[in-house]
Order: sequence, then C-alpha cells, then structure tokens
Amino acid sequence: MEIKPGPLLANINTPADLKKLSKDDMLQVCDELRQYIIDVVSIHGGHFAASLGVVELSVALHYVMNTPYDQLVWDVGHQAYGHKILTGRRDQFPTNRKLNGLSGFPKRSESEYDTFGVGHSSTSISAALGMAMASHYKGETDRQHIAIIGDGSMTAGMAFEAMNHAGIEKSNLLIILNDNGISIDPNVGALKEYLTDITTSHTYNKVKDDVWNLLGKLPVGKTFTRGMATKLTEGLKGMVSSSSNLFEALKLRYFGPIDGHNVTKLIETLQDLKDIPGPKILHIKTVKGKGYELAEKDQTKWHAPGLFDKITGEIVKKTFDVPQPPKYQDVFGHTIIELAEKNDKIMGVTPAMPSGSSLKFMMDAMPHRAFDVGICEQHAVTLSAGMATQGMRVFCNIYSSFMQRAYDMVIHDVAIQKLPVIFCLDRGGLVGEDGPTHHGCYDIAYMRCVPNMIVSAPMNEAELRDLMYTAQLESNKLPFSIRYPRGEGVMPEWRTTMKAIEIGTGRKLKDGEAIAILSFGHPGNFAAAAIRDVKKEGINPGHFDMRFAKPIDEAMLHEVCQQYPKLITVEDGTVVGGFGSAVLEFMATHGYKNDVTILGIPDALVEHGTPKQLYDQIGIDANGIANTLRKVAQKQVMIA
Repeated sequence: MEIKPGPLLANINTPADLKKLSKDDMLQVCDELRQYIIDVVSIHGGHFAASLGVVELSVALHYVMNTPYDQLVWDVGHQAYGHKILTGRRDQFPTNRKLNGLSGFPKRSESEYDTFGVGHSSTSISAALGMAMASHYKGETDRQHIAIIGDGSMTAGMAFEAMNHAGIEKSNLLIILNDNGISIDPNVGALKEYLTDITTSHTYNKVKDDVWNLLGKLPVGKTFTRGMATKLTEGLKGMVSSSSNLFEALKLRYFGPIDGHNVTKLIETLQDLKDIPGPKILHIKTVKGKGYELAEKDQTKWHAPGLFDKITGEIVKKTFDVPQPPKYQDVFGHTIIELAEKNDKIMGVTPAMPSGSSLKFMMDAMPHRAFDVGICEQHAVTLSAGMATQGMRVFCNIYSSFMQRAYDMVIHDVAIQKLPVIFCLDRGGLVGEDGPTHHGCYDIAYMRCVPNMIVSAPMNEAELRDLMYTAQLESNKLPFSIRYPRGEGVMPEWRTTMKAIEIGTGRKLKDGEAIAILSFGHPGNFAAAAIRDVKKEGINPGHFDMRFAKPIDEAMLHEVCQQYPKLITVEDGTVVGGFGSAVLEFMATHGYKNDVTILGIPDALVEHGTPKQLYDQIGIDANGIANTLRKVAQKQVMIA
C-alpha cells in the first residue's frame, strides 16, 4: 500500500526546502508530518507516541537552525522520526526498523543530519557539549549545538554530570528539555515534581514574563546596564520561586516553560535563543502521542504498539488455535510475586522498565517491595547492593544492553563485596528491530569475567523459575546473573513447581554419537529442533543443556570431551569471551584436543531486522545449526 505525504511535505526533501515556506505554512507542515507518521507506523510498525509529541519541535528546529551545520542531538532516538522525514528520508521511512532499511534511531552512517548515534538515553547533553567545545576551539562561533532530551532521560546521572560541566564552559550549547511526564512508563522521582512546580507556578511565570517585557523597553545606558537588568531579573525570580534555581545554579540560563505544540512560538523562541551565547536550557511542555487521541490517553501502550488500524485504533494481534507460550518477561513478573509471597526478604528493582520487564505486576501487587527508580542503571545496581547488605534478596531487573551502563557498580559495589544481588537480564541475545544499540550480545562475556559472579541462562520457562528460586535461597551467598531473551518461550503450561538447581550443573538431554551440542540458554531449543531435522540423515548428536557458564559443569564437560570427538557450542551471546570460550578454556586447562565449533553472535555489529531474520543471518537458528551439524558430520566421515 502506497502512503502519500501531504502536498507541502511531499516537496520537502531537505531542510532547505522547508525554509522556502512561510512561517504561517508551518502549521500545515506539522499537520502533514504528524499524519504521515501515523499512516506509516500504523501499517509498518515502530515507535509511535514519542515522535508525535515533538512534531512541532522537529519542524521549528529545522526551520530556524542551519542543519546539518548546526548540530541536533536527539535523546532518545524514539523522538527522531519527524527529524528523519524532514532530512531526506521521507520516501525511505516505510523501511524503518526493517532488515536493510532505515534504523529506528539516529545513526551517523545513515545521514549527515544524524550527528550522534542514540539508542539509549541521557547521552545527548554530553555529546552536544563535546561538539560545542570542539567548535569553540575551532573558532566556529556561529555554530549551534542543540541537545533535545526528554524529562525521563534527565533522571540519569550522566545528564546531571553533563549539565554540571556545561555551566562552566563558554561553548554555544542549547539544551531543550522536552517535558511530557513520561519516558515509556510514567516518570518517577523528585525531578518530575520539580518540573511540575516550575510549570504550575503561575506567579513565577507571570512575573518572569513581565520582567522580560519591561527590560525590553528600558534604555540601556550608563545608568542602567544589561548587567543590572540581569541582576534585577534574578532577584525577582528568586523572590517569586526557588524552582528555577536548579538549572540556574548550574549556570545554565533557563527559559520557559513554553507550549511545545505552538510551532509559531517555538520558531520565535529559537530565533531569539540563537543570539544568546553560552549554555542555556529551554523548557517545553509537550504531550506524548499528540494528535492521536488514543496515544494521548494511554502513552505507555502506544509507545510502540505494533501494527494498528489508524481509524479504529485496534491493535493487530496474532490469533492462535492452540495455547501459546508466555513471554519470558511475564514468567519473571509472575514468578517473583510467587517467590515474594513466601519470602518476605525479596525486593524488586528496575530502572524505568516496569512494563518492559514485567516488574509492574509486583509493583501493583506489592508496591512497598518493588521499585522503579527512573532511568539510572548505576543507581539501580548500587541501591540493590545497599538493600542486600541489610539481608534483602533483591531481584534487579535490567535489559542486557542497559546493564552495560552499570558495569562498574556490578564489580565495585556487588561482586567485590560478595553481595547476593540477583540480576535478571532481560533481552539477552538479538532483540530485533531496535538493532545494535539494544542487542544483548555481551552480558555472558562481561559477567563471566567478574569474580564471585554466577552466570546462568534458562533453556525454557521452567528453568527460569528454578533459577530464580535457587538464586533467592539463603544458601546462595554470591551475585547471581540470570539472562533470558526477548519474546516467547516454549512452554504453554509454564507454571511448574519450582525446585532448587545445584549451582554449576547442567543436564543431559540426549545421548548421541561422535558429535555433541553444548547449548547455553534459549538457543538450546534451536539445537533440539536441528537435531530432529538431521535425524533422518543418520546424524545422531548428543545434546547437553549446560545452564551455567560460570561455574561451568566440569564433571559434565569431562564426560563430553571423553565421549565425543566433535563439539558444537551454541549461545546467543558474543563468541568472543562467551560460553564457547569457557568450554575452550576448560579444554586447554585439562589437555583435551576435541574439534570445537563455536556458534553465537559474531565479533561484528548485527544490524536491525526481525529476530528470526537475524538468527538466520548469523546461523544459530535451527536451520543454521542443522547445516553446521551436516558440515561437522561430513568432516568426521572424511577423516574416518
């Protein structure tokens, strides 16, 4: 189905085309841009509500600023669809997040208008400040550097670190705070209340506007200087409200809040701010999902709804004739409640992903024992460590790729102190359309090298429950990592009786001949399917579900190495330093010379596409494993 843009948008191929239009035309451009995003995402999928909320800002920025010379950094990239459409990618936009299509996030290799790659949050101010400082050094005093950051992203320590530095630099930096009260789930914490205070302080805003209007009419001469004017302004603001002090104490000139959906006001404000040098912040109020009523009412649901009927709002759902397995995240969400009902020491912590991780179930059922701490992974880990010192059994649930942001805390605050924090790493492996910023490639390797860390992965829902049960037992005295993939498992009847697993033990699934597959985690199901595929060809490999990459089951590995000359390891993590490497290290230590093939995520960035496409691409789906079995079996025959 061909999706046609409106008449004005159809002729905007670059921001230069946008600038040919009048300021009055921008209202229509915004309407057409918003409708085009709705039309494309409803049919092709993708993130939705965030970009609708910044349509006017996207138009105003490209209308006023001289992009790409003036540099925009979007934080996070969910907001950037309008930006992409206005910068030469309108006709490609239906390929967004598809294999070999546009990335769902700004990407430097995709366009000169994408000045910085952003998939995670809270990096924009640091990046834009770095650009601004480099421009200042090069003498590019006319160059603008703009960081567009959501209020949810402002909760991360990195954003505060960057603002703290920005205030002492003379570089030309504009921070635009897009305040809509929500990231994916509703924002939490004191900053949310603080921004509300600024926005609702009518006295402060009226006096501030009156002061600036008055100063614009006063003569500037020997008796009344601009410096005196600034002091008067600051004094009046201090009398009326303390709310402005946070940003201004960091030496950022604060402007706003203004209506982020008034494109005319945005254009006029941005034009004025271009003439004010140094670091400054513009606070705009927006509505996530603006222009699509259902998205405005339920912003979490419409963050990335999948395909939907844009008229009725009905989200397209797959229908099945038989019961389907649950998502791993939901198994976690229900299981932690079961465990917490029996163990009053259990707590849950997540950094701003209660829906994505399904900790929301526990937050609803036990609000005093489950916490969303905002977009701050470092804090989440050390908070969990603090709870653990007091005897709590904390399940710290973080996406695998997000845990990378808290790695120092894992080592310094948890592992060195041998605190039994339980890390449930969701989205392990290839997550699909979000691409390389979100793939959970590295956690097996980066957790495995940390002393005192237990590293595990379930092959199915029952094993996830058993690992969670084992980790919270008093007998476990060490940090415990449990990683599992995005999406569905394999067991429709998943509510199994939980039992303890001896830490560091695997299980033999099948005896075989000549070849053994050692699998770690969910890809064991791909291996089992591959074994069934090659059975009719006379290939009969053994299969071992290892469950632990650390400590690894040495007794089982001795048995395997002595019985099978050919080994294939399978994991959905990087082959560099991962589970396969652990097997090789064991073999080297004990002098084994078996022929080993390691299957996993290669030492290269895997781009975006559906998980099925990507696992096929790297050869660890059932078909890829079956092909590897055929090659290894053929090699065995040739040698014999």
